[in-house]
Amino acid sequence: MRKIPSTMSTQHPDNATLPSWIRGEIIAGEDEVQEVYFAFKELKCEEQMWDWEGKDVDPNVLRKLFVNHPNFFREHVLGKDFFITYRVPNPSVEAAEKKVLIEALESIPRCYDVAESFYGKEVCPPIFEVILPLTTSHLELLRVESYYREIIVGKEKMRFSNVEEVSVHDWMGSFQPKKVEIIPLIEDWNSLLHIDQILSEYIKISKPAYLRVFLARSDPALNYGLIPAVLLVKIALSKIRRTSEICETDMFPIIGTGSLPFRGHLTPNNISNFVEEYVGVRTVTVQSALKYDFNEHGTKETVTALNKDLKKSCARTITEEEERVIKELIDIFRRNYQRVVEELAPIINYVSGFVPSRRARKLHIGLFGYSRRVGRTQLPRAIRFTATMYSLGIPPELIGAGALAKLSENQWKLVEKYYIHWKTDLGFASEFLCWQNLNYLMGEKEIVENVTEKFKLQNVIPHIMEDLENFEQITSVHLGPKKLAHRKHANMVNNILLSLAEGNEKEMKNYIIEAAKIRCSLG
Repeated sequence: MRKIPSTMSTQHPDNATLPSWIRGEIIAGEDEVQEVYFAFKELKCEEQMWDWEGKDVDPNVLRKLFVNHPNFFREHVLGKDFFITYRVPNPSVEAAEKKVLIEALESIPRCYDVAESFYGKEVCPPIFEVILPLTTSHLELLRVESYYREIIVGKEKMRFSNVEEVSVHDWMGSFQPKKVEIIPLIEDWNSLLHIDQILSEYIKISKPAYLRVFLARSDPALNYGLIPAVLLVKIALSKIRRTSEICETDMFPIIGTGSLPFRGHLTPNNISNFVEEYVGVRTVTVQSALKYDFNEHGTKETVTALNKDLKKSCARTITEEEERVIKELIDIFRRNYQRVVEELAPIINYVSGFVPSRRARKLHIGLFGYSRRVGRTQLPRAIRFTATMYSLGIPPELIGAGALAKLSENQWKLVEKYYIHWKTDLGFASEFLCWQNLNYLMGEKEIVENVTEKFKLQNVIPHIMEDLENFEQITSVHLGPKKLAHRKHANMVNNILLSLAEGNEKEMKNYIIEAAKIRCSLG
């Protein structure tokens, strides 16, 4: 059995602080190749996601790693000790970028040849897995698997003409590896709730020796709110466990988590809570904020703890009756959350344009990809959304949380049973709430004229304030700054609002970055 990595370094652009070794304001090009080495050697991450989705990617990453760091990679074999795993576009969703999938798959045999040249014969395939985002059907997985096997590897059997008996194999050599393993990335409501059907149908046809399954955590939060996102993941983990037992196939769940509670709350200060919360998960993403916004010693300790503690453990099993009740309460939170976010969408979309880019990514709108939608509303992707909400002084974790007051006793029990550290997560977010911004949006003349009326916030701000008051009453969690750092953050986001009202874009950008550094994450 191959080694299942516990920690997957990713290229998610959620960092406020830039690493010292980059050459500009964004991590791109050669810097991303250097980052792989940094993640492996310094942080001890066991896997690197190499992202072909929505960005220009360097297909020569292996060659450059071997040339620049030969001693390290002779001692630590790619494909055995450390892993590089592609994330590829999903042709069912991407428009202009769908054929990037072909580029990515075509590069895998070439990477094998590079590794064979470096290590010698009998080499482990250095790249043999691809992550397929937004998976909604087993057929999408089978298409990628079949395309690689039949088209990319299968071409070695082709002959050129009747003139000579020479095959592509004779001319180009063998295409290795002979197959790729597909990691479904499950992100939407319906697919998470029916993940057992997707996996069981795929296993029935493909018959994999084992299966890694990637659960999104940020996009469900963006689409449905914090509490629904966590509970959807818990249902999915339970279904993965049952499907694994029924299909007699080992499964190793991956979860994509950022540093702020809205996106997973994986930080050096919350590591024990995190491991307890997501029991049953085998691999965790180490995103850019965790890598660069915290003390490096703390980050290394976090990665070490995950490598040690995320061993094969079983997710909690949710009964059919519990699942029925959880779906009902998820829907309560979802409706409360989506109603508010739809009304905030104009200001979110405007302010998100001032959130700094940390990676050279293509726009996920229009020609170059897909946007995210909440209800009928188009929004920025999860990192920019989260950064924008914190920058306005309204942490997204708190949106719709007043629905706790609407829960029955049985529903409350299930929230506490399956979202163990909800109070810790919401308590963390509560300290970044800026009451002053809400009050200004309600009653400060210039701000009402230049912001509230411009973005049509007259109805939603009173609703948010009422919802927050309900949340305080039902949970006894005090909303607002408690420590000096939180007060400094409140001052920064207050300045963001004032700069927005004045139309001072440069100041607003600077304050957004400084506030993000205080909370140790952009979004």
